[in-house]
Amino acid sequence: MLKRTISDTICKISSAWPVLLLTGPRQVGKSSVLQMLQEKKRKYVSLDDLSIRNLAINDPQAFLAKYSPPVIIDEIQYAPNLFAYIKIWVDEHRSKYKLAGDKSANPAGAFWLSGSQKFSLMKGIKETLAGRVAIIDMLGLSYKEVIGKPQALKPFYPDKILLDKKTKKLSILDVYKDIWNGSFPELITNPAVGRDKFYSSYMQTYIERDVKDYLGAADELKFHKFVRAVAVRTGNLLNYEDLARDCDIDRRTAQKWLDTLQASGLVYLLSPYSVNITKRLVKTPKIYFLDTGLASYLANIDTPQALEASYLNGAMLETYALCELLKGFWHNGEEARHIYFYRDSNKKEIDFILEKNMALYPIDIKKTASPNSSDFVNFDIVAELKRPVGKGAIICLSPEIMPVPQKNAIIVPVWEL
Repeated sequence: MLKRTISDTICKISSAWPVLLLTGPRQVGKSSVLQMLQEKKRKYVSLDDLSIRNLAINDPQAFLAKYSPPVIIDEIQYAPNLFAYIKIWVDEHRSKYKLAGDKSANPAGAFWLSGSQKFSLMKGIKETLAGRVAIIDMLGLSYKEVIGKPQALKPFYPDKILLDKKTKKLSILDVYKDIWNGSFPELITNPAVGRDKFYSSYMQTYIERDVKDYLGAADELKFHKFVRAVAVRTGNLLNYEDLARDCDIDRRTAQKWLDTLQASGLVYLLSPYSVNITKRLVKTPKIYFLDTGLASYLANIDTPQALEASYLNGAMLETYALCELLKGFWHNGEEARHIYFYRDSNKKEIDFILEKNMALYPIDIKKTASPNSSDFVNFDIVAELKRPVGKGAIICLSPEIMPVPQKNAIIVPVWEL
């Protein structure tokens, strides 16, 4: 099994928090990571097992007596009623630890939970475990993890890039092969399973389990068509009317189905940057698939060569870059809510803007190995946003990292993210 960046993050956070919740799409390796870190005394239980799930739902006290902490509870979304009983256990042990000085009652690291339906999980968490749980988002393998350098995956800021960083150079076709194949660990560590077979089974299982759980009696064929329609729009502004029309559904249904894709961690909505924070919440976001391999499969793109030559090549490269950025933050236990995009009324765009300590860092994604001065032109917009301006970055197919001091920017190969 490939070592994951998030492993060290889990251990660090678990030493201070009584409950840790690991969320993310199915089959990104949540259970594998937790079990790999599992100490001998920590039990493992999965609520995929219907008999165990029945006990958790109908007799949570007996469940926690049988599977007492420290414990890993996988697929926790199937028994959200457990949250209230976990809260009681944590509060009792916190009192013993703090008031009685009973070190054996230290609740830190007591519960490791994982789940694939983040929205439904968040409702239960906010109502019962606030202040007791640390939440970590997880995606598939990053490129750094694939090449055996998980410690090299860090939150990306252009002013923190080391000029002497050296990772094996990739050709354009190599990059698009990684984009086309995707980041699910099973496909990367066991390619014999077959890409098309894997994604076909993934979609079938996803619709039969998560979609029916979340939506009930939805039209499966129309929902599958909807997922395909979202996939080919990755990297574009979200337009509910457009999606609804193409899938022969109404806007309300399109919104509900997109909520489902978000809940299961398959898509990410990127907010536009605005100096007025309130306006960020009402302006149109951009939509991104969180695995480019699944998006390519749903778009019926059969080879990396076909992807590189298709009309989706730029959007897929941009999507891949965003996914790597998110992994750098999430897998190190940091939030990524300070990543935005910029687009004004004159249709001037910056793919991503990072905000840190009130400073803005512009980032554009280019399918080129040799950026020229015109590729930096929109960075000048940032100076008009009434914030300090940090170093910019062009993420592209350049063979190496190159500073561009006259533009206060840096050129970064996409595989160095």
